[in-house]
Parts: sequence; C-alpha cells; structure tokens
Amino acid sequence: MLSNKYSKLPYRLNVGLMIINHDKKVFCGQRLDNNNQAWQMPQGGIDEGETPINAAYRELYEETGIKKEKVEKIATSKVWINYDLPQELIPRLWGGKFRGQKQKWFLFKFNGLDADIDINTEHKEFSNWCWMRPSSLIDSIVPFKQEVYKKVLNEFCDKMGTEDNN
Repeated sequence: MLSNKYSKLPYRLNVGLMIINHDKKVFCGQRLDNNNQAWQMPQGGIDEGETPINAAYRELYEETGIKKEKVEKIATSKVWINYDLPQELIPRLWGGKFRGQKQKWFLFKFNGLDADIDINTEHKEFSNWCWMRPSSLIDSIVPFKQEVYKKVLNEFCDKMGTEDNN
C-alpha cells in the first residue's frame, strides 16, 4: 500500500509488448539497471500525441532492434493495466512524478530470424535476451510486475495457441 505522499500521483502511460516466436516462446530482456536476474518483456512510455500502437512499434525497435515489418500484431489488451512501483523506487524514476504505470499491452508474432534482434540499440535497456516459456516468465521478473504479467498471459493465452500460462 502506497503512503499518502505517493497515492495521489498519476500513472505514467505506457505500452507493453509480448512478442512470441514460432515456438510460442516469449521475448524477454534482462534489465541493464538491475543487479538481480530481472527479466521483462519490452515496454516503454507513450510520448505526447503518440498513439499506443505507434508507441509499441517505436519501443519494439528502440529496445530490441526488431523492425515493424518483422512482426504481426495479433492482439491488444482489452483494458489498461496499472501497477504501483515499490515506494522506494518512486523518487528515483521519472522525476518522482508517477506512482507507477498504466499499460496497454500488445501481442506480436515475430516472423523474423534471431539475427534480426539487436539489443545494442541507441536506447539500450537490456544486457541480454532470450526466448522464454510463458510458464517461466512470472518467476523471472521483479515481484511488483508479477500480477500484470499474469493478467497479460491470461488474456493472450488463447491467442498464442498455448495453455502454458501458469
């Protein structure tokens, strides 16, 4: 539960990207700014005047080097999903202006080759990447994002063609 100091702050608008390959595995990147084994799916803020889908394609390229032509959009989350940051992170992120993020998620099918992925981008966020089974995803991310990931996996499970969302 957030203290009163932070509970009145707004959420930062954001997009999340679930990218699956032909084996129904999910793209995950290991965060550069975390000393733990913190993995996550690509995500990023929505710029002023930008639509969520345009932000998704921009973040796709900025974080993974994957070009729009190498993916097919399969689904968009029905609702926005919020999460709160741990209180100790709020002052350190986004100038302390946001309590967490409000995310619109997109499911993309990756139609390229692994060689089309390049995390050494201008806006580098990941030190490593891998294709991860959906069932391994929840245990591989930071605890404060686990509920979001469960919701995303549950919503996109039938569209991924797998029941492997536990």
